[in-house]
Amino acid sequence: MERSYVPCKPDHMTALEQVSHEAMVFMRGYYCLDEVGNGRDELKFKQGKRTILTVYVKEDRFDFMLIYGKKEREVFEARRAEFPLWVLEIYDNAKTYHDGKWMMFPVSAPEQLEELKPLIFIKKKPNRKPFPKEGAVYGQCGQRCDLCVHYTGQDEDRRQRMLPLLNRVYGELDWSMRCGGCESETCHCKDQLCPAKSCAAQKGLAQCRDCGEHPCVRATTSDHMSMIHTGTYAADEITWGILPYVPWQYEEE
Repeated sequence: MERSYVPCKPDHMTALEQVSHEAMVFMRGYYCLDEVGNGRDELKFKQGKRTILTVYVKEDRFDFMLIYGKKEREVFEARRAEFPLWVLEIYDNAKTYHDGKWMMFPVSAPEQLEELKPLIFIKKKPNRKPFPKEGAVYGQCGQRCDLCVHYTGQDEDRRQRMLPLLNRVYGELDWSMRCGGCESETCHCKDQLCPAKSCAAQKGLAQCRDCGEHPCVRATTSDHMSMIHTGTYAADEITWGILPYVPWQYEEE
């Protein structure tokens, strides 16, 4: 599967921040999984009891751990020629235990992450059902207004489903504010521009989507929501409590 965007490489982000941001865009864009962190240095992407990928946070890199069973090893072996030497060396040197081959891939550059993505696809086929574009309403920041709990046009049944998920992600907050979108009189940030719209204005752009760096972490309510973290969120919490408020919306093409 191919996405119709170029991995985010804005000038204001370090290589490690680019890896962090793009890893989360990739995993959440293709997969609907629980994210289970230990609060310190580990994040697991899980489907039920099965771990798809584990990421360890180091000072100068991220270690991506994959465990391949027999069928996954057969797929990899049939496609060996597609992978770079550093990946092959790690694969060949990894020990195979009763539950599979344990492989640890150190990643400190966006290019390495791109080379690692096919291995994740081998581990699990994408299972994320993208948000449909039908009825989409975009803000100047590029986010989907119609997916936001505050949007005046939000389906009330969906809003009620979203509220407990938002509370679990952000804590018990007041979600009663209503916004009609960027072009409306009830725009939430009409008088005081949000960081994303302020950035666009400083660049002389009408909207973030006109920027060559879009999507970027400026278009999110909280940077850690779009970067590798060590907290714990259920798949539904990510879908309705996080994805509508981070850069890049996962839509049907």
